[in-house]
Amino acid sequence: MHRLRATCDAVLVGSGTALIDDPRLTVRDAEGRTAERQPLRVVLDRRGRLPATARVLDDEAPTLVSRAADPAELLAELFDRDVRRVLLEGGPTLAAAFLDAGLVDEVVVHLAPQLLGAGPSLVGDLGITTMGAALRLQVLDVTLMGGDVQVRLHPTGHTGGETAAADSTAGGS
Repeated sequence: MHRLRATCDAVLVGSGTALIDDPRLTVRDAEGRTAERQPLRVVLDRRGRLPATARVLDDEAPTLVSRAADPAELLAELFDRDVRRVLLEGGPTLAAAFLDAGLVDEVVVHLAPQLLGAGPSLVGDLGITTMGAALRLQVLDVTLMGGDVQVRLHPTGHTGGETAAADSTAGGS
């Protein structure tokens, strides 16, 4: 994950992830040392819930706490700061919002050979209720990383629920 972070201009989480996990969102080497170049750490926190003690607010890297109303507004705010490559590490709600808005270029999934049973979702509700309307992904690459597997995917179908699927089938946008 740290190698992927190092290639980005910003690393993004929502306030829920920031509150539950208290992540640092920094790039670190194998020994845990903070890398010299750090991406902008971004927390989308519309309700101002992030505590002043959050690790993401330390001085290890620059941090932006945004109150943007939606993913497009947030990306415009980041674009104005010369941010071009954003790694969304947020939880299922933030992932669903970006997918629903059609603002995801690539999905990178890390799989560990462990099962927990029930747990948190990878993506929140996209409003898709049938397989015919499902978001389709093309596998770009599968890489063994130690004992884990990294899968890189590209969205090839619609995002935005069943209405978008009906529009694209009918020739709409």
